[in-house]
Amino acid sequence: MSIKTETYSSMPQGMIPNSRFPLLVHRNAVPGGGSDAIKERFRSNGWSNNWDYPGVYEYAHFHSTTHECLGCAQGWMEFNLSVGEGGWTKVRIEAGDVIVMPAGVSHENVGTSDDIHMCGGYPQGRDWDDIQEEFLSEEDYKRACKRIMMLPIPDKDPATGLAMPEWHSAPSSVDGGWNDWRHALDKRG
Repeated sequence: MSIKTETYSSMPQGMIPNSRFPLLVHRNAVPGGGSDAIKERFRSNGWSNNWDYPGVYEYAHFHSTTHECLGCAQGWMEFNLSVGEGGWTKVRIEAGDVIVMPAGVSHENVGTSDDIHMCGGYPQGRDWDDIQEEFLSEEDYKRACKRIMMLPIPDKDPATGLAMPEWHSAPSSVDGGWNDWRHALDKRG
């Protein structure tokens, strides 16, 4: 089987910065899953500081110091993600699937199988932080946005080993052209 990739775009909402880069869901990236196979795939593509655990946090949070990859080693998990037109989208992943989460995108575990086992990693082994919108001040939000904007595009996608074509072709700002479109409408009248 081949890897099928789904992309989800986002825009800032409230005190969640989101990202100009699309969130990627690689279906069947590591056929059959397994924590050793997933972590080896991540490491071989430059995503280390790996962990494995029965799930992820059950509260909405985002990272400002790094992008993150999440691989389902066993079972299934349903995420609530701050992406999509409505602002939040539920995505279910199963054993062998990998999510590539841009810094700034909020995510939480909203359901799992009893046998869930997840693995994670970060480009170049970066350290991660844990930010919850409800605890952010305006100043904290601005600092988080600056950290996110300074992060480089990783050398390789953690699942495919490719040079992140979806991120290299992303718009140059988080709004994906929204401000240009809005300014054009304002000039019309």
